[in-house]
Amino acid sequence: MQKPRRDFLRTISSAAAIPALSSVLKAEGGAGPKESVASADGELSKNLQTQFPLLNAAVNGHRLTYLDSAATTQRPRAVLDALDGFYLHENANPSKSLHTLARRSATLYDTARATVARYLSARGPEEIVWTRGTTEAINLVAASWGEANLSAGDEVVVTVTDHYSNLVPWQLATKRTKATLRILDVDGDGRLRLDQLRALLSKRTKLVTFPHISNVLGRINPAKEICEMAHRVGAMVLIDAAQSVPHFPVDVQDLGCDFLAFSGHKMCGPMGIGVLWSRRELLDAMPPFQSGSNMTHEVDIESAPTRFADGGLKFEAGTPNVPGAVGLAAAITFLESCDRKVLWTQEQELTRYALASFQKIEGLRIFGPREASQRISVFSFVIQNRNPLEVVRALDANGIAVRGGDLASLPLLKRIGVDAAVRASCYIYTTNEDVDRLIAGLQSRSS
Repeated sequence: MQKPRRDFLRTISSAAAIPALSSVLKAEGGAGPKESVASADGELSKNLQTQFPLLNAAVNGHRLTYLDSAATTQRPRAVLDALDGFYLHENANPSKSLHTLARRSATLYDTARATVARYLSARGPEEIVWTRGTTEAINLVAASWGEANLSAGDEVVVTVTDHYSNLVPWQLATKRTKATLRILDVDGDGRLRLDQLRALLSKRTKLVTFPHISNVLGRINPAKEICEMAHRVGAMVLIDAAQSVPHFPVDVQDLGCDFLAFSGHKMCGPMGIGVLWSRRELLDAMPPFQSGSNMTHEVDIESAPTRFADGGLKFEAGTPNVPGAVGLAAAITFLESCDRKVLWTQEQELTRYALASFQKIEGLRIFGPREASQRISVFSFVIQNRNPLEVVRALDANGIAVRGGDLASLPLLKRIGVDAAVRASCYIYTTNEDVDRLIAGLQSRSS
């Protein structure tokens, strides 16, 4: 890997600031945008909006202002075209040795796996497991690795910032195996307490798991440092990367984790496709998660399967989600065509603008870091004397889509003194004007 990219990834993993880039991006052909898009003063996001058809829609008589991208992003034409292309020209259950359409489908499926492996800096495609999303990927680790490696007296460390999709599988896994669940707290600013982690870690610790980025706080956690701390006591590390992989490059080799999970639909890809990455030797040692066709060979009714598929294929029973994989690969190609460093710089500029804009709302309390370099553009907040769900409905009446409620992270919300919040989350297509509409909507309903 080239040194400049390695340095960039290392900076991201320690949540340090990224120097501003000043350039004009000319997108590549193929699956990326066709026209030139500038990176300065929000022009990149303005031009990218034209690539997302739904962003031109009207909702409740107003132009759509979509600020719910942490839940799911919109899809660009490049991804929609890839999905259409598969169903129109290659739709078949994949096989490398059967009819033409089956071979085409298999080639697309294999190519998509290789694209994801390269994107994460995995050692090879066999380290990629296709799942339905982050949730299934984490459940796979909890059920397969967890039940094979956890027993009474062992400990698993989770955090108070975990999304239900990471917390609940480990609650159930430790209950089944009679292991103990330990909870890592945050400080008053929402930082994971690494001092407490040092005290929690011991030879009994078998796994440490945490979100690379909190879906409530938007804070970038020091993933590489946590991996190093866990490995010193011989523990494995699982990173919930659902909110990080969509926003900046993630290199699993540089982070040093053992498992990493993310979802396609949070990064311009289709719903129903996700990824678990793990080292090949770990996947080979883990028992199957599900069983059926494609993950085993030479099955005889008189005996157990004689051979499982290799690497990540062992965990993919049944007919595969080929269009989902194709769509995710198209999303990765689209994002890379825009230059991820430029996208990150654009997001940092938007984050600074949004943080300053929220100060205009009387009684608003925003959660997470006040420094743009420490977070992504996900903003959870409450407004004094206003019910979060009422705020969501009022904004929706004006065509502004945000999320509200417990955000699938009630333990964290309780830790910071609330039981519900509003969340406005941005992505590559969000502009300063979108933030302005949000602020105007909040002001009009707060009078």
